[in-house]
Amino acid sequence: MTNSLDVTHDCLFCKIIAGQIPNRKVYEDDDIFAFHDIHPAAPVHFLMVPKRHLASLAEASDEHERVLGKMMVLAPKLALEQGAMNGFRSVINTGPDGAQEVYHLHLHVMGGPRPWLKS
Repeated sequence: MTNSLDVTHDCLFCKIIAGQIPNRKVYEDDDIFAFHDIHPAAPVHFLMVPKRHLASLAEASDEHERVLGKMMVLAPKLALEQGAMNGFRSVINTGPDGAQEVYHLHLHVMGGPRPWLKS
């Protein structure tokens, strides 16, 4: 897959991928960029994004099958490396009713001890 970064459309995640916005990188290869969430909802919380801009899961097509599959296979490995030893949650918010805030497809990976469940 070609890395066709187009930051002219003012996409926050494209700018992060391009190195224009500081981030705490978790992983990078030719297709995928993963970085820590700036407002983590769990002790382990990072985002995985395809480097090639794709606004949302609703816009995915057959051409995105390989990179989306690669993200799903890579998520458990990265979750373990980041400390999610007892499991994790993976979430893709899609569209306004799906609570998507940044319109560049992203997979939230959240895990680790959940202190809010302890009494």
